[in-house]
Amino acid sequence: MNNVKVFVLMAGLTGLVVAIGGSLGGGQGALVALFMSAAMNLFMYWGSSTMVLRSYGAQVVTAQEAPELYAMVDRLRQRAGLPMPTVAIAPHDQPNAFATGRNPEHSVVCVTRGIMRMLSTDELEGVVAHELAHIKNRDMLLQTIAATMAGAISNIAQFAFFFGGRSDDEESNPVAGILMLIVAPVAAMLIQFAISRQREFKADAVGAEICGRPLSLAGALTKLEMGARRIPMHVAPSAAPLAIVNPLAAFSLRGAGKLFSTHPPTEERVAALQRLSTE
Repeated sequence: MNNVKVFVLMAGLTGLVVAIGGSLGGGQGALVALFMSAAMNLFMYWGSSTMVLRSYGAQVVTAQEAPELYAMVDRLRQRAGLPMPTVAIAPHDQPNAFATGRNPEHSVVCVTRGIMRMLSTDELEGVVAHELAHIKNRDMLLQTIAATMAGAISNIAQFAFFFGGRSDDEESNPVAGILMLIVAPVAAMLIQFAISRQREFKADAVGAEICGRPLSLAGALTKLEMGARRIPMHVAPSAAPLAIVNPLAAFSLRGAGKLFSTHPPTEERVAALQRLSTE
């Protein structure tokens, strides 16, 4: 069901690209915008691990430097059928973790010092399994594709607004142009964020399967949410969506505002994991 939802959302992004691209004289405008966005996002995707580690101030560690953490990652990645990722530790007091990398062979699992102090061994295993699930599901690639299409929609909308509609003999409608400039990028962003939320649910489910204890991950998420609200973390907003819980949780939105969040509400994630534990 999660995959079906993501497929529908990706289809929605594709539909927006095609529809808005038509305002520039058909598919050519859409293709140009897609190419521009793909070029920018490909650069980010290829060098993602280095840039994200730098953003979090994380350092790569060896089996000798962090034997227990390294052994935990190694044990769980074997269960997941993955190659050994690079292991890193970020020097933040806030309990959190993330995974990055362009593919399983060039992946990174990073935890903060705060999470190693706060969680039990079982809970930390649940978190590491969640991050390995992101790698197994190739979520970095999916998010890059979604970001490329959302960026293309924004570029098309701006180009259409400033350079007119699809034909020279057709008077451009300024009101329609303004609506396109504002509504289309917001719609694309909402779809992109919805995809991100669905992948978090998917990583929770696959992570619970890898570690074999859904309730351990559920307990970890509850502690991490409280920790993120109590202990601030200074990290670039562009890197925040990678974390298992929003590191900028103090600024997270509730109610209808959660549509603008890259993470599902923690209580919904915990409830889903609790249901998994009874199946």
